[in-house]
Amino acid sequence: MAIRQSVGELAGTLLSIVRTRVELFGLEAAGEKTRLFKLLGMAFAALLFSTLALLVLSLTLALYFWPTDYRYWALGLLVVVYGALGLGFFWAVRRALLGGPMPFNATLDELRRDFTAVQRLCEPAAGARTDTEDRP
Repeated sequence: MAIRQSVGELAGTLLSIVRTRVELFGLEAAGEKTRLFKLLGMAFAALLFSTLALLVLSLTLALYFWPTDYRYWALGLLVVVYGALGLGFFWAVRRALLGGPMPFNATLDELRRDFTAVQRLCEPAAGARTDTEDRP
């Protein structure tokens, strides 16, 4: 009966460990989903403002031959503002993709710790003495 109880306790412990790892994975997956939607929003904004910059640049070139005093400066300023916004969003998306944390990093760290703990348990004790060492 003692072996059956020990095996049951070991199985319960293993299931508890697996459950916590799955919960951690779920939390990290939710965080990655939020990060993905944020990046998609910034990418959409980058494309939008780049398109606006191209549109205003096209209007500026079309109106270049239409003689007015400050219309060119205003349209040119719009091109610069929209272009800067587009480049800023592109830069933010690039920085977030390259410099962001590795997905599921906490889960991988926990699994590494579990693996090293199991390896330590499997290794023979370093300072353990045998009966033959005591005999002359």
